[in-house]
Amino acid sequence: MKFTAAQIAGILEGEVEGDEQIEVSKLAKIEEGVPGSLTFLANPKYTSFIYDTEASVTIVSKDFEPEKPINTTLIRVEDAYKAFSKLLEYYNMVKMNKTGIEQPVFISESAIYGADPYIGAFAYIGDNVTIGDNVKLYPNVFIGDNVAIGDNVIVFAGAKIYSETIIGNNCVINGGVILGADGFGFTPNEEGIYSKVPQTGNVMLEDNVDIGAGTTIDRATLGSTIIRKGVKLDNQIQIAHNVEIGENTVIAAQTGIAGSTKIGKNCMIGGQVGIAGHLTIGDNVKIQAQSGIGRNLKDNATLQGSPAFNYGDWNKSYVHFKNLPDIMKRFNTFEKNKQ
Repeated sequence: MKFTAAQIAGILEGEVEGDEQIEVSKLAKIEEGVPGSLTFLANPKYTSFIYDTEASVTIVSKDFEPEKPINTTLIRVEDAYKAFSKLLEYYNMVKMNKTGIEQPVFISESAIYGADPYIGAFAYIGDNVTIGDNVKLYPNVFIGDNVAIGDNVIVFAGAKIYSETIIGNNCVINGGVILGADGFGFTPNEEGIYSKVPQTGNVMLEDNVDIGAGTTIDRATLGSTIIRKGVKLDNQIQIAHNVEIGENTVIAAQTGIAGSTKIGKNCMIGGQVGIAGHLTIGDNVKIQAQSGIGRNLKDNATLQGSPAFNYGDWNKSYVHFKNLPDIMKRFNTFEKNKQ
């Protein structure tokens, strides 16, 4: 895709300073700009690069005043960073505006899909599936029986949506995600042999949920594993059966949440956090990376450590942790002198 500087300025409500007809077809960092690329300057510490960049077009804020000659065509906007972000959104929208049904695919005769679908090659859509308008299913996506998908949903290549899963509107499900696999439910007998507990529930995503690549969300034993609206999940997260995650909570990569734990609204959970099962975590809780949570947490708590405890206390304690060898050396010297 090629765009002229004038076309880009029109999208961003900016003003061109230079060649309005110069064309760009790719994006680049300002220090890595090449002919035919578009870049931006928002952070003053990168200003020196604008004088040497080979990018054809550079987005700058209106108050930028060059101190020496530049070769790149400028597009002046109110806020260069916001304008570039807007352009990235537009670029993604154009790039991903696929429609139609590729071949080969399998679509059950009982499946129903809405207007303007994109169904990539080798996709599988099972019995009694309902799919809303403007849904994009990329190649090798599996949609099991009785799945319901809302409008404007994107499911990237290789994702697996198991039976009975419910997905709301405007969700993004990245490659390798598995929704609705059996939860880790087993019960031992007197001989210590484990038998599987049937997992008969489902997974439910509300609207505006984003799920990162490789993340797995298990179906409930009974009822639903629920991801509330606005939740954003990073890559490679494990969410066990019957977990519920509250609205607008964000969770970073490699976090694991054990079964039946309830997490509140607007929480922020760092990478590699481990959360035990059957817990209740309040609203607005912040958990720092690599923390281990084994107890209920009240609203607005901030924690770090494994096992996790109050973040302020952890910081104070860490001063002593790192000085412990010296403290012990002094203590041992004191003990010897006493003798």
